[in-house]
Amino acid sequence: MNQQMSDNVPASQAVDGVVVGAGFAGLYMLHRLRSMGCSAIVVESADDVGGTWYWNRYPGARCDIMTVDYSYSWDPELEAEWQWSEKYATQPEILRYLQHVADKHDLRRDIRFSTRVDSAIWDEETSRWRVRTSAGEISCRYFIMASGCLSVPKAPDVPGVEKFQGELYSTSRWPHEGVDFTGKRVAVIGTGSSGVQSIPLIGAQASQLTVFQRTPNFSRPAKNGPVPQERIDRYLGDRAAYREAARWSRIGVPRQLLEKGAMQVSEDERQAVYERMWESGDLVPPVFPDLFTSAESNETLCDFLRDKIRSIVNDPLTAEALCPKDHFYGTKRPCLDTNYYETFNLPHVSLVDLRTTPITSIKATGIDTTTSSFEFDAIVFATGFDAMTGAIVAVDIRGRDGITLAGKWAEGPRTYLGLMTAGFPNFFMITGPGSPSVLSNMAVSIEQHVEWVSDCVGQMREQNLNAIVPTSTAEAGWVQHVNDFADMTLYPRAKSWYMGANVPGKPRVFLPYVGGVDLYRKTCDEVVRRGYLGFAFEGPGGAHCNDGVIYRLQPDVQSLLGILAGLNLPPMESLDAG
Repeated sequence: MNQQMSDNVPASQAVDGVVVGAGFAGLYMLHRLRSMGCSAIVVESADDVGGTWYWNRYPGARCDIMTVDYSYSWDPELEAEWQWSEKYATQPEILRYLQHVADKHDLRRDIRFSTRVDSAIWDEETSRWRVRTSAGEISCRYFIMASGCLSVPKAPDVPGVEKFQGELYSTSRWPHEGVDFTGKRVAVIGTGSSGVQSIPLIGAQASQLTVFQRTPNFSRPAKNGPVPQERIDRYLGDRAAYREAARWSRIGVPRQLLEKGAMQVSEDERQAVYERMWESGDLVPPVFPDLFTSAESNETLCDFLRDKIRSIVNDPLTAEALCPKDHFYGTKRPCLDTNYYETFNLPHVSLVDLRTTPITSIKATGIDTTTSSFEFDAIVFATGFDAMTGAIVAVDIRGRDGITLAGKWAEGPRTYLGLMTAGFPNFFMITGPGSPSVLSNMAVSIEQHVEWVSDCVGQMREQNLNAIVPTSTAEAGWVQHVNDFADMTLYPRAKSWYMGANVPGKPRVFLPYVGGVDLYRKTCDEVVRRGYLGFAFEGPGGAHCNDGVIYRLQPDVQSLLGILAGLNLPPMESLDAG
């Protein structure tokens, strides 16, 4: 495997585009820029491609969208030649897939591995970005952050970590050689997705496992195995149609929504739907359409899932502690697991509920809580990420008039379409805040963003334009639209990383766009169709500003008008008033 390392980076270099990150987004962005005749460099802090699938090597790490959907659609040859071994591929298999893509398309020669981006400063005089890296400076016309939504680990906020003399691990930065916990006393702190996936495998090795839980999360069995034949048949029957259906679906996966709400059917029918959901092993099975807008409907699913937990976990106190009661299902990232709840029936596995017995400190030999003292050989932190904004603001990005992005976003991120932000010309974000991103199949959302950005760059080159920037009016309108949509749902009620609530001091705002992949794609297309509404352009080819707001109506009013339009009713003035 021919990897180009950071010592291949010249002290100063000029290219059309700099892309940060060599995961799903960065690899495709590089491929698209190259295919347009643009010169481009990807800067990657790791020593190989993979992004999140390079770093997250903890036991049990898998995708939670079926691999038939969680894969590229832009290379028909790749789709035909790559066969996934399981419904939910493991981290090593996904990493091999991305390595294969990089090699197949000869992408490595333009990736600078083991290189960190420190800052990016807009130069108004040249209409270019000056990107400072750990290996030198690069000048570029377009600066593109493809650094991922879950790539900056949240630092442990437990006092005394530095005192511990045993082994310390983080699920987000797992040793490449793996870890053998055989015969060891292990603590795991955190029960989000990485905790839920790793705890059963750690428990199978350790002589003693103690799980420290801050807040329980909902999880359903993944039922992993081969990709379901029905899904394979749909996919192989017409790959192009299947992929197109995903692009215009609500979450980036072709699926059906039930026609009636949860409270509009009988108790028996409702329970039957939930049983099928439980047995499906699918993160996004057919569901009632009002689960995320009606507290009453959502609570029926919460009750069902809590009863499942109680039926699996033998100890009633442990079962009750594992039952989420502080948020509605789905308002925190739901999990898929393999024997997670069953693990707590093992005699050497115990649960500590930090809501009733919080940790007071970590000491040299273990962990102290308000009621007990524990001795451990190893501690595993499964404490999550500074999601969606962490990787972006970690770089010192300065736009016009020296404004810093971190300063502009001090009260929460402000973007137009989750793609750009006012005051920062030619700065693009792939699956940035204000886009569907983490509420969707990321593979579909990544492709849509990469294609929108590359099409925009192509049009600018054709028209001899040097800079594009969203207007403050368009940005304010989009931020309002994102918030209005979120406020129609149950999402803002949860203290979740969707809200930035897992990071102390982070503004509490809803980060993704909940309107759906389909409406979002339609919106982005409409912006372009209307002459890049909400954007200003500059360059030798002329300067023009097409200011405006893409949505002025509240989402519920907008949806109602859309339904009425679909009914093809006669014009109001044609109706007989008598």
